[in-house]
Amino acid sequence: MPRTPIVGGNWKMNTDLAQAGTLAAEVRHRLGSQRGCDVVVFPPFPFLRPVTERLDGCRVEVGAQDVATEAKGAFTGAVAGAMIASCGASWVLIGHSERRSVFGDSDAVVAKKLSAALAVGLKPVLCVGESRSEREAGQTFAVVRRQLESALAGLATDTLRALVIAYEPVWAIGTGLVATPAQAQEVHAFVRGTVADLLGRAFADAVRLQYGGSVKADNAAGLWAQPDIDGFLVGGASLEAEGFAAIVRARRAD
Repeated sequence: MPRTPIVGGNWKMNTDLAQAGTLAAEVRHRLGSQRGCDVVVFPPFPFLRPVTERLDGCRVEVGAQDVATEAKGAFTGAVAGAMIASCGASWVLIGHSERRSVFGDSDAVVAKKLSAALAVGLKPVLCVGESRSEREAGQTFAVVRRQLESALAGLATDTLRALVIAYEPVWAIGTGLVATPAQAQEVHAFVRGTVADLLGRAFADAVRLQYGGSVKADNAAGLWAQPDIDGFLVGGASLEAEGFAAIVRARRAD
């Protein structure tokens, strides 16, 4: 069965309340009736509810950029999965490279966040990827496999039906550098093979894999053409609605 493509727009720590509402309205105008590709936007936490209200009734879904490991309690500044869901969001990013490298989320913390998201029914986008030094040292596959094994250990496939995995070469995020289509496909094929080892071939063949690393309208088509790339996790280019829509539309219809 063909995998439905999926494109996410990670707004990161950008926009204010008015800008978030305007951007959501523009995305709705361009992609609100989009068929053949799932679209999700990930605004900052304070804007989850306003953005979900702007997108209510259209095909664009909303997700959060992170989730706490715990369900509730004395964790100042943390946002629990149930809080995210109560705002109308249905997706969440888990283990984004900036959470790992800037905020120090370890593999163990990422695994706990994945479990926390699944416990409240949020659909997770699990992010994996290597740094520039790890790639130059020939450690790409080892790093990605370690991240996948840690996050997915002990989880049953029936709890992971909505899972999306995003491969983010950290050296290509916000740098203007982009993995070539061949480089991206090589790692995506490895990710799918590793998932097959961990959870079985049938699950691996069905799971959707995104590429995230300076994707723009002018490089999307070549990446879309790769057999194991099912979509993108877009950063900066998702802050401009027409450019974001162009990335979605760069995929040729099957």
